Amino acid sequence: MESILVWFRRDLRDYDQAALCEALRRASRVHCAFVFDREIIDPLPRSGDRRVEFIRESLLELDRALRARGGALIVRHGCPRGEIPLLARQLGVRAVFANRDYEPQARQRDAAVAAALRAEGIGFELFKDQAVLDGEEVLTQAGRPYTVFTPYRNAWLKRLREDDWQAHCGHGGCLVASPMAVGVPALADLGFAETGLRALGIVPGMSGGRQRLQDFVGRLALYRQQRDFPAVKGVSYLSVHLRFGTVSVRELVALAIAAGALRPEAEGAATWLSELVWRDFYFMILDRFPHVVERSFRPEYDAIVWEQGAAAEQAFADWCAGRTGYPLVDAAMRQINASGYMHNRLRMLVASFLTKDLGLDWRWGEAFFARQLNDFDLAANNGGWQWAASTGCDAQPYFRIFNPVTQSERFDPGGRFIRRYLPELAAVSDRFIHAPWRMSSGEQAACGVRVGCETPPPLVDHDEARRRTLQRYAVVRRAAVP
Repeated sequence: MESILVWFRRDLRDYDQAALCEALRRASRVHCAFVFDREIIDPLPRSGDRRVEFIRESLLELDRALRARGGALIVRHGCPRGEIPLLARQLGVRAVFANRDYEPQARQRDAAVAAALRAEGIGFELFKDQAVLDGEEVLTQAGRPYTVFTPYRNAWLKRLREDDWQAHCGHGGCLVASPMAVGVPALADLGFAETGLRALGIVPGMSGGRQRLQDFVGRLALYRQQRDFPAVKGVSYLSVHLRFGTVSVRELVALAIAAGALRPEAEGAATWLSELVWRDFYFMILDRFPHVVERSFRPEYDAIVWEQGAAAEQAFADWCAGRTGYPLVDAAMRQINASGYMHNRLRMLVASFLTKDLGLDWRWGEAFFARQLNDFDLAANNGGWQWAASTGCDAQPYFRIFNPVTQSERFDPGGRFIRRYLPELAAVSDRFIHAPWRMSSGEQAACGVRVGCETPPPLVDHDEARRRTLQRYAVVRRAAVP
């Protein structure tokens, strides 16, 4: 083709980018564009959103990288359904290339864009980029999608080929700097305020992704042993970069493979690779079972009756604000509110607490995470919440109920994480840091922490909540009886 427009979405890098590399291979002239989608960003709070700032900062770096190669990034603020066909006509391109997105709303958007382009005689092609394996690449022997993770992972590993993790390289065509590429708009022009990303230790763009990846390489061997402890630097912190494509998932798979992930003795690398398989699994579930956006993956779990009314709404508000009285739960909620990040072990804990201790609808928590998380990804967020609520893809559902005290004792044994985010508990001894209400009145006075004053009492009694949860889920067991 003479010219192609590459539409960047959640793939904000100029290397190993499938649509860009394919366009450079197939066209002599390649234009690049990004659209700040009004349907997505306009409903966000105007006081600022860390994700919008992350995208904007990443676009600045992407634009510089493209200009260094002779091109430039055209940036629009509007509705892609209209902006992309208009831009394609103005540029006179023969086709628009983009990378596949698995979210139902994105698929509807892409279908509308494709139809508008087709009416103009302009092609539209999508490529696999954010997943390692997708579509029909991993199916059961019966030709159906997997619905349980472990068999999926086994099939994924068996299907994996070197081509799947090799970087895409584009050769042949050249990037074009259109006069319409006038730079990236300021946050204020988009209607947003700055949020202080770098003060939180978040470096956007490809350079930020490289920094995180280089930092993680030396810790990969210990990933399995350290990943569950929020007070330890044990995870990669790459999730926001994966979310917006400022790193390539293929380079992460290549790193894991090079570190021995396919050998059982390399536990750290193998566990890291398994986490990347989870990511593909949730993309696949969202792609093949889009009803999960609004309903339970397993329809019988839609029969569960969640708590409602003023008391439930107050319990939810206390959970959101970190006022449940369970220190590790509250510390995790303060972490997400302050930074937009939450450790993965804590995501499971607070989700279990919301659904199985408070008896609240998982969709409430899912929506809260969608507003707060820097790395919010519909597929992973929905999959994680349905896993915690036992309404999703899980071979052992309702009877997995996390005890917030024993989880705290196990994964934050010295209370380091708790004390970081709940400084009011700094003087509480290790013995009581996980359950301050167990202190006597004299012990509370001695450390200056009175339950009900400096720290809230437990919102619920876990043992009683567990009993109610088993009763709540009994409707599912009864429905399963023939």
